[in-house]
Amino acid sequence: MNREMAPRGNRPQVSPETLVRLLLQKDFATRAELEECLRVYQERLERGEQVDFATVLIERQAVTPRQLQRVLHQARGGNRIPGYQLLEKIGQGSMGVVYKARQLSMNRYVAIKVLNSKFARNREFIERFYREAHLAAQLSSGNIVQAIDVGETDGIYYFVMEYVDGHTVQDELDDGKIFSQDEALKIGIQIAHALEHAWQRRLVHRDIKPANILIARDGTVKLADLGLARMTSDLAAIRSEQGRSVGTAYYVSPEQIRGLDDLDVRCDIYSLGATLYHMTTGRPPFPGDTVREQLHAHLHEPLTPPHAVNRELTETFSELIGYMMAKDRNFRYRDPKDVAADMKSILQHGAPFLGRETIPQPLRRRNQTSS
Repeated sequence: MNREMAPRGNRPQVSPETLVRLLLQKDFATRAELEECLRVYQERLERGEQVDFATVLIERQAVTPRQLQRVLHQARGGNRIPGYQLLEKIGQGSMGVVYKARQLSMNRYVAIKVLNSKFARNREFIERFYREAHLAAQLSSGNIVQAIDVGETDGIYYFVMEYVDGHTVQDELDDGKIFSQDEALKIGIQIAHALEHAWQRRLVHRDIKPANILIARDGTVKLADLGLARMTSDLAAIRSEQGRSVGTAYYVSPEQIRGLDDLDVRCDIYSLGATLYHMTTGRPPFPGDTVREQLHAHLHEPLTPPHAVNRELTETFSELIGYMMAKDRNFRYRDPKDVAADMKSILQHGAPFLGRETIPQPLRRRNQTSS
């Protein structure tokens, strides 16, 4: 018997499909390695051998016994994170996986973000993970996903937050939906309220996009994912990121592309405008074929008014988006409260009056075509 193998009787039976899924999630093995193990496993079963898939994985050295033990423990749904029972995977981000879970002490559903194992040994990523949770804990808006807990157990870093029973705007876009003007404005108003709450604490989100906007079943809209958020007073973070571009290419503001270190809420207003544009036209404002083309367009190309793409939109809506997405932030809305007020005005068949008062039309038009 291979000395690396644990006795078969000490391992619970877990389906091959579950083991493959968990091993791929953790990057413990490649898909090709696992497919080869599945092939061997099936051949041995067909020969009448009494063998389990876990044994094949170890025999063929696709994973180590410790790696196998970790995924078996997760598959059992045991106390991987004390006090919580993981139920199902509901999201995947660049830094980790989000699970729906049950908080045992309160008998309620929560969402738990677990830091990817490949980042869990990197101090910079661990600090960033904790920073996201600590920033979220400072916010208490009904339009922002609430933080509950953060911690580490057995090398697993986790962030517990409010569970929102619903879907993202991105989910609907992926299904081919084009939002009506009124639908988009009602969502936009709630996100503007979230931005106002965050900006009162001098926090900039820096990654407003459809994937980070959750719509609950009761219609409440919540802003999620503070992974790129930053306090304007966080000098250490500002120095470490100096000159770096952060954000998502389809929705990022020009000042983020340039790596400016004095970002404020106006960059989030720009990204919200780009998000509303995508929601109502079915395409991003600058849908270049490459990230480089997209970023260049945000910096230099004039914005096609959304009502020129979707004739069901009004010119006043296009005017609003133009104020939100001015390339020069000095000609953009300065306060999310004003954005929300003008959205409400357009919903009532009015116009973006606050935008007109603070951003003269000639200046805005000139700004839309300047770099």
